[in-house]
Amino acid sequence: MTEPGLSPLGDPRDYLDSPLDLQWIVRPVRVFMPFEHCVEQLGTAIKFGILRPGTQLPGERDLAAQMGVSRATVREAITALRTAGLVSTQRGRGGGTTVLEAANPAPGASALTATRETGPEATPDLEADVRDLLTFREATEPGYARVAAACETTADEAEWLRAALRATQQAATPSEYRAADARFHLTIARLTGSPRVVSTATDTLQQVHRLLDRIPFLPTNIDHAQSEHESLVEAIIAGNAREAHDVMTQHCAATAALIRGLAPRPDQTADPHAGRPTAKEPTHG
Repeated sequence: MTEPGLSPLGDPRDYLDSPLDLQWIVRPVRVFMPFEHCVEQLGTAIKFGILRPGTQLPGERDLAAQMGVSRATVREAITALRTAGLVSTQRGRGGGTTVLEAANPAPGASALTATRETGPEATPDLEADVRDLLTFREATEPGYARVAAACETTADEAEWLRAALRATQQAATPSEYRAADARFHLTIARLTGSPRVVSTATDTLQQVHRLLDRIPFLPTNIDHAQSEHESLVEAIIAGNAREAHDVMTQHCAATAALIRGLAPRPDQTADPHAGRPTAKEPTHG
């Protein structure tokens, strides 16, 4: 797999230390609701740790070119992120917009996507929508793993994958694990070499993690998940496409089973004190 050409954002190594640079996550937005989609894409990049605390966002001009919107729309989106407590902006020479150290968007992820969930695009039958999401993921993500394994993996790409795995192992809190877990899955999608796959995987993972936020954190589940993550890394680096496909199929099925069994129905309210997480008890994705 070859590294894609640089986007208008310049060399991603100037501001990121991951193969998941913004050109794979932040893409041209839809013509309708450009503001909302800009907020969603940038908020997702922060939530998944693509833009990490202390990272400075690219300039308005570069982001506008990347997303195909006006600078005014980008400015409004950044204002929304700032209002949500995710970024701060310093004016003047040497200024810019920086992801806050205290940013913890996972609990408020729905606030960044409220229009999507409650607007005219919302699905009336939410239970059917959840079933559709889980089925879609089980039908697609094993394919990403198979393609990633079938491609020739360079030494750098193998290290990216190992680093993503280490991040899940070293996560100290549930929120850190959630972000690391998302980056792990997005790294596999990235190794397919397809921006379309990464874009689809990003959208799917964002919705799946929204559901995972509604169920308890289970130590047994995390142990199983980490074992599957390790098997996925071994299979992809070894070029074992069938094994990678089969492990990811099992992995997605396990997550789907937990969500179907534990997520409150749309007419129920989750008990925020049930299954309160400890530092080492995140639920995998």
